[in-house]
Amino acid sequence: MTSRYFEISTFRNRRRGSILIATLVFSFIFIVLATGLLGYVGAQRKLALSRQAALSAIEIAEAGLNYYRWHLAHTPTDYADGTGQTGCNPCGPYAHSYTDPSGTVLGTFTLTITPPPAGSTIVKIKSSGTSVENPQLQRHVVARYGRPSLATYAVVADTSLRFGAGTTVQGPLHANGGIRFDGVASNIVTSARETYVDQDSDACTANSWGVHTCLSPADPAPTATPPTRLDVFTAGRQYPVTTVNFDAITVDLGQMQTAAGIYLHKSNQQGWHIQFLGDGTLRYRKVKTTRTCTYGPWYNPTTVSVGDIYEYQGNWATENLPANGILFVEDNAWVDGTLQSGERVTVVAAEEPLASGDATIWINNDVLYAVRDGTVAIGLIAQKDISIGLFSEDDLEIDAALLAQTGRVGRPYYPSDCSSTSYQRSTITIYGAIATKQRYGFAWVCGGTYCSGYANRNLNFDSKLTYAPPPSFPMSGQYQFISWQEVLPNESY
Repeated sequence: MTSRYFEISTFRNRRRGSILIATLVFSFIFIVLATGLLGYVGAQRKLALSRQAALSAIEIAEAGLNYYRWHLAHTPTDYADGTGQTGCNPCGPYAHSYTDPSGTVLGTFTLTITPPPAGSTIVKIKSSGTSVENPQLQRHVVARYGRPSLATYAVVADTSLRFGAGTTVQGPLHANGGIRFDGVASNIVTSARETYVDQDSDACTANSWGVHTCLSPADPAPTATPPTRLDVFTAGRQYPVTTVNFDAITVDLGQMQTAAGIYLHKSNQQGWHIQFLGDGTLRYRKVKTTRTCTYGPWYNPTTVSVGDIYEYQGNWATENLPANGILFVEDNAWVDGTLQSGERVTVVAAEEPLASGDATIWINNDVLYAVRDGTVAIGLIAQKDISIGLFSEDDLEIDAALLAQTGRVGRPYYPSDCSSTSYQRSTITIYGAIATKQRYGFAWVCGGTYCSGYANRNLNFDSKLTYAPPPSFPMSGQYQFISWQEVLPNESY
């Protein structure tokens, strides 16, 4: 009995020992797994918090960009965050607390603003954001905003326009009135009108869509949806859209008069002839007399200026281009010549009072850029008209942004009575942009047939003028988003 009891007791002790060892093994495994799981959960929590902080930081940085875009909408030329700091490039840093609607501070964004370089309207804004959850984690974003100039369009007008057959346009077109387009438009064509009355005698429909064509097959009246017509509107057409404010341009003339680097006063003659010499200089001379043309029946004749210089007064005067690029002529102006790389000039022809004067710019010979790389720009701003004369070049090229504040950009009607050889010209090519208060045009149609002006009109849009216009050229609208990127703390941008 004793031996058997000992054996049973020993078996029980051995089994208890095995259970204890198994319990220890499983407990150790559980502890290891639990520790690993807790570590993983902790790491995941830290990662989640880090991601949340990183997300919060970039959202706060984005809020900084939005804040400064709002600031520029109210003060377009303040790059110092309202501090009054001047001459800075870049400006800042300027720190702002970022709060929720209840006023609780959620983080901070810090702004560094780089003003536009000379000849550009593009401002760069760097915003660095941090959240209160992790103030050590900072993210940096950079955005570029540009304020578009009035040279955003190949042609923009405050009235209705007609583009006849033989016209090709490479850039966007806009009219505050309607547009009849019978040529080829390679960019979007827009109008502020949904419908309008096409008043040309050969109109295909009296009441027309805001943008329409009479090129066969002509668009139907507004009671029917017009076809797409990709043969005419290769990039489409839109109407109605927002109008362009031409009334604000008079203010810009006053600013340019005050800021003029070269100021040519009233000539007390016909005006001034200005030539760009392509070497950093220009010359000017008084225009004493010009020619006119009288045509029509003797009992009701019509007399028009042909824009031809007949006689000068005095000698040529030569000067360097104005340092700030603004040449203000308090009279009519005749402009031609060539600008070389890096030259950027705006010529303004305006008489007092600025709001109602009628100074005109005449172009009879080429106005050219030596290069078309964006470093050269000329703006021609006339208080009334920008006109092409009767004896203009047969193959005329104008590289410029043209603006007629109260009148029109175009060539007046000259019949064969004025000149049997010059009343009709071959080709005019514009490389730049046209802004005109009244109806633009370089050709005339009589009874449905071309009868005067340039038979071929090529309007080539210089897209670089949108954010790199000539000096002090009028702006059009608010700052627009151009690009966004996230950068490292010390990365250049």
